[in-house]
Amino acid sequence: MKNESREKTIIKTSVIGIVVNLILVAFKAVIGIMVNSIAITLDAVNNLTDALSSIITIIGTKLAGKAPDKEHPYGYGRIEYFSSIIIAAIVLWAGITAFMESWPKIFNPDVTSYTTVSLIIIAVAVAVKFVLGRYVKGVGEKINSQALVASGSDAFFDAILSFSTLVAAIISIFFHISLEGILGVIISIVIIKASIDMIRETINSMLGDRLDHDLSVKIKESICEVDGVYGAYDLLLHNYGPEKMVGSVHIEVDHNLTASDIHGLTRTVTEKIYREFHIGLTIGIYAINGEYDYIRKDLEEIVSQNDDILQIHGFYVYKGTKNASFDIIVDFDADREKVKAEVYDKIKEKYPDFEFMILDDYDVSD
Repeated sequence: MKNESREKTIIKTSVIGIVVNLILVAFKAVIGIMVNSIAITLDAVNNLTDALSSIITIIGTKLAGKAPDKEHPYGYGRIEYFSSIIIAAIVLWAGITAFMESWPKIFNPDVTSYTTVSLIIIAVAVAVKFVLGRYVKGVGEKINSQALVASGSDAFFDAILSFSTLVAAIISIFFHISLEGILGVIISIVIIKASIDMIRETINSMLGDRLDHDLSVKIKESICEVDGVYGAYDLLLHNYGPEKMVGSVHIEVDHNLTASDIHGLTRTVTEKIYREFHIGLTIGIYAINGEYDYIRKDLEEIVSQNDDILQIHGFYVYKGTKNASFDIIVDFDADREKVKAEVYDKIKEKYPDFEFMILDDYDVSD
């Protein structure tokens, strides 16, 4: 139900973008030809690519909404990322073309003849694109749609660039100085940069960028609200589209719990997280035996003296064997083996009768 509502919102917002951009294309193209302005004409072309981007967003959203099947059990959500890449490529092409057409105009400027009507329409276009950009970007952020956020940001750029065109027109009228070529180059560079940023952001999502810190903290706090859970660690999330996430997490529980107790506890946690975040989690278990808390506290004191250690967790002493193990998270930039050796030597010196096994963990969330 949530996915259907999201899909309808994306399509509705994209259709609004298409209609508004096509209207702006018509007005700007006519004005650009009438007054012989390369900047206004290029601005019209940019609006046309915006409309095309919205069409691709709709197609991508419809394909991404297909139900999971045997070949793709996690669904088709990642198609949204491919549609974002296509949109970015179209914008990049528009920027390169604009640059190639504008550069010669710097040295051989065209004569422009702006009218009051043309200036008024450009001013209206600035206001329309600003409102459209704010609306589309806001909807995109609300429903986690990279394509809509990109379209909204692009509309903001359009508003700024159209405003620059308006300023250049006024300068041309009063001072008889042509800035069309220079402005066209600036427009093209901004378009190219925006497209590269879009490509980089989408590729990061496809590769698996770092989990949002605030989301990680909220999920762990929610898990720890469940009675019987003493800590949440090792949160891993994998996305199969902006709204399809699965992952795993370890929780700390009392070592005296039975299998039946743990079964009920993990069920409670998974249901709670799915209900609140729409994320499917697999739960792993860290057991706590409180009689060895004195060793754990000494270990935490040792760790607190080393800035390269971000966290330790999963501490457990195997009763009767004097064997202990714990996970350690070391900063990516530190010498991991050296840090582990230092921790081992210090805790071993304090408790020579115990054997300690240090397990590698990695800073993937917070």
